[in-house]
Amino acid sequence: MTVQAHAQCRQALVLGLDVSGSVDAHEYRLQLDGTAGALTSEAVQDLILAMPSAPVQIAVFEWSGPRYQVILVPWTQLKTLQDLQKVGGQLRQTQRRETPPATALGQAMNFGADLLATGPKCWKQTLDISGDGKSNTGPRPRDVKTWTSTQDITINGLVIGSDPQNFSDARSVHIGELQAYYQAEVIKGPEAFIETSLGFEAFQEAMQRKLLRELEGPVLSLLD
Repeated sequence: MTVQAHAQCRQALVLGLDVSGSVDAHEYRLQLDGTAGALTSEAVQDLILAMPSAPVQIAVFEWSGPRYQVILVPWTQLKTLQDLQKVGGQLRQTQRRETPPATALGQAMNFGADLLATGPKCWKQTLDISGDGKSNTGPRPRDVKTWTSTQDITINGLVIGSDPQNFSDARSVHIGELQAYYQAEVIKGPEAFIETSLGFEAFQEAMQRKLLRELEGPVLSLLD
């Protein structure tokens, strides 16, 4: 049998959600409720609960400035539908706190990497960072990406563009620039990727696509 087949935890997944000054109250709600909706969607449920003998462990935090990283969902083992519903409920019930306006993406990456380092030891460790802009304070994301090179973690990105009703050529350029920025500065690992949401209204669908892609690999590997 493979080492993976012996794993008690097939994947540790950390989700980091951007709540900096560019995110208004409505967009905040769309982001948290969208994450809850994606996690409890039938397709994602099926993948998460596919192997209860080797469950997924999840933690969720929100971030903005260098000193603002708040855990919304502590490490939780997802073995049953009730576990998933509990996480979804925690996110839907979370109310927005007062947050610094700055965007400290590098520090958010540091925080997520530390969560993985001190969390459950699983076969695959994934940090998932969502954001609608470039870092403007704190450590440079590229430097964090470099120092985590010794850690066996994957860092994926979910890029959020401006809302669809504001569609313009400038919006397309913004999304392209942010995708290139995440490609160069953020994502890490041989299977790392970037998912894109055209706006916060489309966040749930983008989060669901990303979760399906992240979760499918470990399930297929364990079944081989």
